[in-house]
Amino acid sequence: MSPAPKDVLGYKPPDGGWGWMVVFGAHISIGFAYSTPKALSIFFKEIQMDLGASYSEIAWISSIMLAVMYAGGPVSSVLVTRFGSRPIVMTGGLMCGVSMATASFGSSIIYLYFCIGIIGGCGLSLNLNASLTIISKYFLVKRPLANGLAMAGSPVFLCFLAPVNQYLLARFGWRGSLLILGGMMLNCCVAGALMRPVTPPDKWTSFAPQTKVEQPNEHNTKIKRNFGRNAKKFLDLSFFKDRGFVIYLIGNVMFIFGAYAPIVFLSAYAINQGVEKYSAAYLLSIMGFVDMFIRPATGLIANSKWIRPRIQYFFSFAMVFNGTCHLLCPLIKSYVFLVVYAAFFGIGFGMVFALIFECLMDLMGSQRFPSAVGLVTIVECFPMLLGPPAAGLLVDVFGDYKYLFFMCGSVIMTGGLFLFVMNIYNYHMLDKEKAAKNNEQGQKDTENQDQEKAASWIWCLRDYTIFRECLTLYAQVLG
Repeated sequence: MSPAPKDVLGYKPPDGGWGWMVVFGAHISIGFAYSTPKALSIFFKEIQMDLGASYSEIAWISSIMLAVMYAGGPVSSVLVTRFGSRPIVMTGGLMCGVSMATASFGSSIIYLYFCIGIIGGCGLSLNLNASLTIISKYFLVKRPLANGLAMAGSPVFLCFLAPVNQYLLARFGWRGSLLILGGMMLNCCVAGALMRPVTPPDKWTSFAPQTKVEQPNEHNTKIKRNFGRNAKKFLDLSFFKDRGFVIYLIGNVMFIFGAYAPIVFLSAYAINQGVEKYSAAYLLSIMGFVDMFIRPATGLIANSKWIRPRIQYFFSFAMVFNGTCHLLCPLIKSYVFLVVYAAFFGIGFGMVFALIFECLMDLMGSQRFPSAVGLVTIVECFPMLLGPPAAGLLVDVFGDYKYLFFMCGSVIMTGGLFLFVMNIYNYHMLDKEKAAKNNEQGQKDTENQDQEKAASWIWCLRDYTIFRECLTLYAQVLG
């Protein structure tokens, strides 16, 4: 199997130290980024009744928020490159807090689309990409473990937010709950403050002042030129020429399409099955609780010498497992089995999201990862936008939730099988191309050796001819 691309960072990542504080900050930032659109589903029933919206209309709130979060990937990547992760995460946290606070005054579903979906989604986009990028700069050897711990923020916060949101909803209504949630999301600003830039070792002792002073106009021109170059870099379409990247992207798009709808409608499905509201909300907490331990555990497993070279296949298995859980869900009728489904859902979901960005880093390397993740997220915003509303439309049309789970499960399982088969093909082609390249290089080396031998014989013949001429001339002189 072909190894991952070699990282050329120009320095050796610390793989620890302050990096673990950065992982803690990323844990908080990523936790809010992924758990907020899911935990908001607790309020959907009340919002639907208050504003008179349908299932598909109410599903657009989380869908737009997630789509904007993914679509803002390239812009967030450019901003992180220009300003660093710390100010970007703090700005994103401020935007998230403002979005929830303003949404609490909403009187129409369109207003919630704008406040929660667009403003909140932009804030989450800044949080997510900045956190992922700085982890790739602090870690290399322990990167799968660091990614697993950071991505565990999503289930930890989901486990916490689901019952808290249910309590807030019963006590303050959905408007007061959104206002309090906005205040809680300001903690992302604290998380961003932990993300200090990486200082390469060769610069730690360099305190000499720079003697070169740039003129203001020259400096501004250079900034604009670099910013434009970075913008072009993070929208680089040449990634589509990379076979491994295209395979990863197709499988990922299929997973994202079916990933979030079961979460958004899980509580409503349980209530429809006759489960009490608090018990239905606790299903999300159970899923989050299991997910909380699965992500770092998956990171540890992926970091082992047996799994890391085969991490793409491990990712495929996680997707197939996740899809199978959804396909079996409609067969479940009792609350006990719904708890079992939530637990297995947490296992599959946690495995996928512990590996989803690590697999991209494995394919692209840390240097190309910010460019690649920006392109991936902007492509994924379309299935993210369409998945939950499409599932809600199935509920509106058929009046039954089982078709929702059948659709999501089949799409995710197909994506996992596609990744498994195509990765076998990809690695086979890489080995074949490597062998062909080695043969070509061997032929060139052989030709060069033959040319060198021929040249040496020519020089020997020339020296012999000169020697003969010298002997003849010497004989003539003696004669």
